[in-house]
This record gives sequence, structure tokens and C-alpha cells, in this order.
Amino acid sequence: MSTSDSTPPSISEPAAVWLFGLTQIIGYGTAYYSFATLAEGMAADFDATRAQLFGIFSLALLLSGLVSPLAGKLMDKHGAVSLMAPGSLVAGLAMAVAAIAPSLILFAVALIIVQLACTVILYEAAFVALVQASPRHGQRRIILLTLIAGFASTIFWPLTQWLDTVWSWRNVYLLFAALNIALCAPIHHMISRSARHASERPRTAEAERVLHQPMPQDQQRKAFWLVTIGFLTTSVALSAVLAQLVPMLEILGLGTAALTVAAIFGPAQVVIRFLNLVGGMDRHPIAITLILAGLLLGAVLVLMATAPSIVGGAVFVALLGCFSGLKSIAQGALPLAIFGAQGYGARLGAISLFRLVPAALAPFGFAWLMQHYGTTTALSVLCAAAVIALVAFAEIARMLRSS
Repeated sequence: MSTSDSTPPSISEPAAVWLFGLTQIIGYGTAYYSFATLAEGMAADFDATRAQLFGIFSLALLLSGLVSPLAGKLMDKHGAVSLMAPGSLVAGLAMAVAAIAPSLILFAVALIIVQLACTVILYEAAFVALVQASPRHGQRRIILLTLIAGFASTIFWPLTQWLDTVWSWRNVYLLFAALNIALCAPIHHMISRSARHASERPRTAEAERVLHQPMPQDQQRKAFWLVTIGFLTTSVALSAVLAQLVPMLEILGLGTAALTVAAIFGPAQVVIRFLNLVGGMDRHPIAITLILAGLLLGAVLVLMATAPSIVGGAVFVALLGCFSGLKSIAQGALPLAIFGAQGYGARLGAISLFRLVPAALAPFGFAWLMQHYGTTTALSVLCAAAVIALVAFAEIARMLRSS
């Protein structure tokens, strides 16, 4: 028997979650979390400002949001896992081009391609792949995946900072390109081959069922817009705060303690995901969605009431980290619970379009508000966003109770 005709190695669905977790850590770490650390070297190399570099990065995120609906439809049609290996390969090659780019224009084009490729390799793609593999266990595996991938910032922020002290940003990017090409792409290809082999075996009706009964069809349109509004406002708030977290805490009077306080964010994400893994695996995701909206509102109110207290700032960052940790889970689990597995990729893509486009612009808007109207006004806008999200998710909860 030839090698091409041989049966691919079988990968269990739980094992696939752990493998996806590794590729998510690498994907987010190399394509997203590393940029802020390396931006100063990039700007100096291209004789540009940090503002220009972050403008390019925001444009790349904006364009990735615009193509998310198309990516979702392709995942529904061809299977998400079949797109992830080519996506990792393209992201790695584009990152390599960015590393050797002689001009800012070529660098910008390469960075945009990296983010476009991320639409089929990061969370949304992995969520769809897990749901397509097992609709009934999709929610549980989304929760586990986000717990594993939550270590991306914890690993790659210090790793990138250390690498930046011993190598140029170009060498760091070449290493990150190699990780995507030599590690992520083969893992995704291996899972894809195993999934194709598994799809040839018939699945029981029980395996095809989702964990929660979807909403009635006549209520799904309203629910879709409520979900979209809720995740749009929370994404805008998170994007705005994270981009300005340390400078904002410094402005509010925390001084040199701001960086230490901000470091609480990553561990808080992991802790809340672990607690949810232990106690919320089978609970309807609307519960954690309501909690995350409340956490966002509570975090901002605590900061406004206690600044410049270091303890208050620490509580704010901890609540913000918990909010962010639950948000990653809810964005994958709530649409599955409300709408079901059919067309799951297209729905995630459509929600991502409305969510990512404003989120890409939020850091600039929040910085402008702080500069022209003060931090209190900017935080008040975040409070309003949290209230809107809380109202939207509360209405979904009411609809679920009455359906």
C-alpha cells in the first residue's frame, strides 16, 4: 500500500482540543500579542512612528473583520479544519515576508495578509472545527480550548520581550513565521486528515444533537441582533481599554505601579476560565454572558470610584481579566446554544464583522476621548457600553425563558 493511500493516524476529539490549544497559543502569540512589543524596533527600522505602525495593525484587523463573513461561509462549506493548515502556512509565509520587507508598504501588505489568514486559524475557526466534529460536545470543548489558549499572552509577552533584547525584530518574526509553518500547519493538516477519515464513519443522531435546544426560528432574527449588539459593545470596550491600559492607570494616579497592576489581567483570565471549566461546562452560556457584562460594568465603576487607589486598580484589572476570559467562551458558545450547529460558521463570521470593525477603531476613539474630554468621560462611555450589553443579553435570557 502506498503512503498516500494509508489510513491517517486517528486523533481523538479531546486530543484535538489540546492540539488546537497549542496552535491557538502560537497563533495569537505570534500574530497578535507580539506586535506591541516589537513595534518600536519596527518603527525605527522603517523610519516611521509608533502611531503609523499601530495604524497599519488596526487596518489589518479592520480588513480581517470585513472578510470574516466570507471565512465563515467557507468553513461551513468546506469544513473549518480543512482551511486551517493552508491558513497557518499563508500566515507564516506572510510573516516571513514582513520580516525581510525593505519598505513600510511591503511590510504593511504582509501584515494585512497575516491578519486575513488569521480569520481561518484563530478562535472562530477552531470553534467551528470543534462544533463540526461533535455538535453535542462543542460547548464543552470550546470552554477547554479557551482555557488552554488563555496562556498565549502569559507566554508570548515575556518571550517576545526577551527575544527583542537578544535579536532584531526581523529575526523574531522569522522565528514566529517558522513556528506557524513548521508546527501549526502540520498539526492542522494532521487533524484535518484524521477528521476526513472520521467523517467517513456514520455518526449517531445523539452525536449530532447540540447540548441546548436552539431558539424557535421566528425568534432567531431578533436574537441574532441582540447577540451582535452585546458582543459589539463589549468588544469595543475591551479593545479600547487594553490598548490604553497602562497609560490610563498612570493618568489616574497609579504611577509606577500601573505596569504591575496591569499584569493581573492574564492570570485573571485563566482563573475564571478554570472556574467555569469546573462549574459551568453544561450550563447554558447565557449565564456566563450575563456575568461577563456585569463584570465589565463593575470593573469600570470600581476604577472610577477608587482611583488613584492601587488596590482599586488591581480589582479593576482582575474584574476586567475575568470579563475578557468569559467573553472568549461566550462568543463561541452562546451562538451555538441559541442558533444550533447548522450554519454556525457563517453566523460567527457575521457577528465578527460587526464586532471586529468597531473594535479595530476603538483604541483611537478612546484615546481621543481621554485627550479631549478627560478619563472620566471616556470611562463613562465604557459604562454606557456595558449597560447596553447587559440589557441586550438580559433580553436574550428573557426570550430563552419564554420559548
